[in-house]
Amino acid sequence: LRKKQGLPVPPLSLHLVFTGNPGTGKTTIARKLAEIYRALKVLSQGQLVEVDRASLVAGYMGQTAIKTKEVIDQALGGILFIDEAYTLANSQQQDYGQEAIDTLLKAMEDHRDDLVVIVAGYPKEMKRFINTNPGLKSRFKRFVDFPDYQPEELYAILQSMLADAHLKLQVEAEPLAKRALELLFHKRGEHFGNGRTIRNIFEHTLSYQANRLVQIDNPTRDDLVQIDARDLLAGFKSVLSGF
Repeated sequence: LRKKQGLPVPPLSLHLVFTGNPGTGKTTIARKLAEIYRALKVLSQGQLVEVDRASLVAGYMGQTAIKTKEVIDQALGGILFIDEAYTLANSQQQDYGQEAIDTLLKAMEDHRDDLVVIVAGYPKEMKRFINTNPGLKSRFKRFVDFPDYQPEELYAILQSMLADAHLKLQVEAEPLAKRALELLFHKRGEHFGNGRTIRNIFEHTLSYQANRLVQIDNPTRDDLVQIDARDLLAGFKSVLSGF
């Protein structure tokens, strides 16, 4: 609206730091932000380019800047999402992560009107990463924390995955799922996988159901769509055994 009235638009930094454990929706929200910024005409295209250290850092001097510039060119007009960005700040002498950081900082300045950078990772590591470099600290001032999902939210994620696959829990299996998710939540470690962990449970559950059904002659439609307590228990055991 200010542009239409010939008024100046004060520059605002839209770069963000997403902190949180895996599977908390950081990439999903980055995609939604790209769509929102495009709709608002903050960004010209609104694509999301998702990368990690391996996409930016090369093994030889001088190649990292070229590699990083190629990624930045792909992201112009949209959002560059760098997962586990703290791995760029490596204390080893022969590491070229700093070259990627320097190239990125320059691009953020040169293309500040049409490039948004979101860096993401574990909370402690990301705060330490931002504080290691004055350039990073001056450009990344907004932190968005993605907390671990609560047991009832984990249950909703599991139900959503089942529904997408046209599967459903037997009534008897529902309280088992809720109790198991509460146990999973309370036993979780510092780097709990959240949605990714539920995905693993879902896939192991589905595998057990398939192995069980293959032993039945002519399983019915109800057999194919129902997950019973045995299937679910096998799925949880495969994940909980690692805790």
